[in-house]
Amino acid sequence: MTEANATAAPAGKCDGCGATDVPLMKISLGRDFFGRVYDRLSPSADLSPKWYCDRCSVEKNLQRDFRDIKGEFEKLTKGTASALGQADQFERAKLRLKEIAALLAADALKPTLLKPEEVVALARAVESHRAGASA
Repeated sequence: MTEANATAAPAGKCDGCGATDVPLMKISLGRDFFGRVYDRLSPSADLSPKWYCDRCSVEKNLQRDFRDIKGEFEKLTKGTASALGQADQFERAKLRLKEIAALLAADALKPTLLKPEEVVALARAVESHRAGASA
């Protein structure tokens, strides 16, 4: 994460895991999984910003990728325009879901923001969708 994408705060309580007296960050500007610009913490839109410890910041980024992929997959299955309509984006998303599932399964993270079973279910749905589309 670059300086432009995060704001550091003094030690406090993590809004993800509840850890106290740890350095915290909030993600303000960046790009989603598909490269689109997002601004989650515009002063007019965010009245109560969330602050995350290092571990939860990583998980928050994984959660954002999961949410982006899930949203595009829902569009794809409804037959509407989706970034996943491009074969390279579809494969990239499929790999990212596998990475997220592997991190959660390996206990590299103690998930507080993501549900491992939802990640696995989406990864399976994406895999079977592509298999069904190429049959």
